[in-house]
Amino acid sequence: MKTSDFDFNLPEELIAQTPLERRDASRLLTLDKRTGQTGHAHFYDLPQFLKPGDCLVLNNSRVLPARLIGSRPTGGACEVLLLVDKGGDLWECLVRPGRKLKPGAQVSFGDGALTAVVEGEAEDGKRLVRFHYQGIFLEILERLGRMPLPPYIKAELTDQERYQTVYSKVSGSAAAPTAGLHFTPELLEQVKTMGVKVCTVTLHVGLGTFRPVKAEDIQDHQMHAEFCMISQETADIINETRRTGGRVICVGTTSCRTLESFAAEDGTLTERSGWTNIFIYPGYRFKVLDALITNFHLPQSTLIMLVSALAGREHVLTAYEEAVRERYRFFSFGDAMLIADFQGGYEWN
Repeated sequence: MKTSDFDFNLPEELIAQTPLERRDASRLLTLDKRTGQTGHAHFYDLPQFLKPGDCLVLNNSRVLPARLIGSRPTGGACEVLLLVDKGGDLWECLVRPGRKLKPGAQVSFGDGALTAVVEGEAEDGKRLVRFHYQGIFLEILERLGRMPLPPYIKAELTDQERYQTVYSKVSGSAAAPTAGLHFTPELLEQVKTMGVKVCTVTLHVGLGTFRPVKAEDIQDHQMHAEFCMISQETADIINETRRTGGRVICVGTTSCRTLESFAAEDGTLTERSGWTNIFIYPGYRFKVLDALITNFHLPQSTLIMLVSALAGREHVLTAYEEAVRERYRFFSFGDAMLIADFQGGYEWN
């Protein structure tokens, strides 16, 4: 299967640059994974597509404000983007300007409460940077850092919490698990009240999520690795949901990849943590997931390949074409899609 098989035409003006004032006011395109039938609703209508005994699986990872703007001893400006915590205050980073930030280079951030030294080079032009500070690193980062917004978002984000889900808890992501951005505390409480179980996993999203697939044949693509965790409590809830006939509905491709990475062949889950580079594309047999809440993804990306594995490439691309015609908002701050089997007689808007 070719990467070009997952291309579609997207007008640039449909790429959402800012979040809506109200999180759950985003539009919701529903897609029947069996028939390809589509419907149109709003995210606040989500409860009408759920039923008691279903289970929503959320990714509670919190985005690090990992973009640091600093200066070199010469006074020249520079930028450091934290990627991977290597331990001992050593981070794998992207830096600019790379030609100035060679091993031995020193950098200062903000009021000097945070300084750093480039200690080495890593693959793909990355740097190993060791930070020096007094106090708690995450607190300093919250004060000095900026959100590492995707490259297709050009507008400045005035409220950094809008690039966090309302249930974010465990810091470590370089990008938001964006399908969860549509939830409000009130909406989550509403679905819990109607008997839908809600549980969390953690997958720290890497910047590789924005990288295009360069291989002509998708099977030649190497996925980036991301760290993820599932607790025994969450495993028990999902196992019970499946045992009693409820649906496991993942909120976002990151939650999906976590469950599918750790599940046994029969779909059973236990407490696990580790790195995953699972690549899900058409032909994959899902072991746990029944339905998926997701945003609209980049052309030729691994994410559109994943949703195509669930609903079929033709159904997905047809739904995307409809979303373009209906002027849906795309990507991180855009609208949402619910992919499920709607043969149970759900009402369509």
